[in-house]
Amino acid sequence: MTSISPNQLQQWRSTGADHQLIDVREIYEVDICTLGGQHIPMGEITNHLELLRKDIPLVIHCKSGRRSEAVVAHLERLGFSNAKSLEGGIMAWIEQVEPALEKY
Repeated sequence: MTSISPNQLQQWRSTGADHQLIDVREIYEVDICTLGGQHIPMGEITNHLELLRKDIPLVIHCKSGRRSEAVVAHLERLGFSNAKSLEGGIMAWIEQVEPALEKY
């Protein structure tokens, strides 16, 4: 499985590199803090495959990285060779990139 570090994602975001960011957390988690990605809860990913791009890197994130790893593995089985999991999830992002976001 492929992953991306918070610092690499920050570099992509700051330089405008093409990618699609998908947040697979539950809505109550998104209400606490967000990276601004498209919200598709983990349990609904399969029902919304048409929203996922295959032509640019697809970065999946959750709170700690476990759910996003499972989603990436599932997407790879469905033919998405461009999916990456954000290492350590939004908690690692907060630790390494954006400490002003609220931890939960």
